[in-house]
Amino acid sequence: MGRRQQPTARQLRLGLELRKLREAAGLKATEAASLLGVTSVQISQTESGISGVSGQRVRRLAANYACSDDELIDALVSMTTDRTRGWWEEYRGQLPTPFMDLPELEHHAHFRWDVEFLHVPGLLQTADYARSLFSYVNPEFPQSDVERWVDHRMRRRVILERPAPVPYEAVIHEGALRIRVGDRTTSRAQLTRVLELSESEHVTVRVIPFDLDDFGGAGSAMVYAGGPVPKLDTVVRDGPNGPVFIDAEAQLNRYRTLFRRVEAVSLDPSRSRDFIHRLSKEL
Repeated sequence: MGRRQQPTARQLRLGLELRKLREAAGLKATEAASLLGVTSVQISQTESGISGVSGQRVRRLAANYACSDDELIDALVSMTTDRTRGWWEEYRGQLPTPFMDLPELEHHAHFRWDVEFLHVPGLLQTADYARSLFSYVNPEFPQSDVERWVDHRMRRRVILERPAPVPYEAVIHEGALRIRVGDRTTSRAQLTRVLELSESEHVTVRVIPFDLDDFGGAGSAMVYAGGPVPKLDTVVRDGPNGPVFIDAEAQLNRYRTLFRRVEAVSLDPSRSRDFIHRLSKEL
């Protein structure tokens, strides 16, 4: 397989998981290479995502590494055979690379959790809300660039609207619902949109109210994308230069715990809908 100039996050993740299996087996790259009859450079390029790898070779590597987790092996093999080039490829070269990786991650996700404290989650945003947000944060952008960002965000909503939608749960703090990113009309339309989506069978929206006692979780904002097995889950957090992808197992466990904690203290879905409805009437 040819070398890649710019591996995607999914390709990098496959290589990383293969490296984890090798290291868990206590093997150096040279030792793994000798078992396959290849060079250590080939092993290194595969683990860095620069070179592709076949499903057959993944199974051979897993066997040499004495990995007995069949579900994980099958999931890794599927990552080699699925070469989907989705709608996000239209934006390559126009938006930063991490913003190509995010919709690809969402496309393959088995479930999706969001926790937000300052803004309505991106998948629930209206175009006007997103436009106000991008215009404010990037005042130097020409309108054409703003519209490109808005269009990209709106197209990401396909995972909630397609025939087999991704099960989605959002925990939103009252502050994010009250902050008027746009004018009153925009804010009211945004709350209406959240209410409409919350009625879908595959969407659950929960609200954390301001008057909750002993809540110290305002730093736990996250996007959590579920993989085919828990080891292939991914957390995405905002960084200074765009999304940051987190996949270390200890970190994944930490964010699962954080999500369950904020979920536990939030209002149930029915009370949350009533809460959002009251907020919309106040505007």
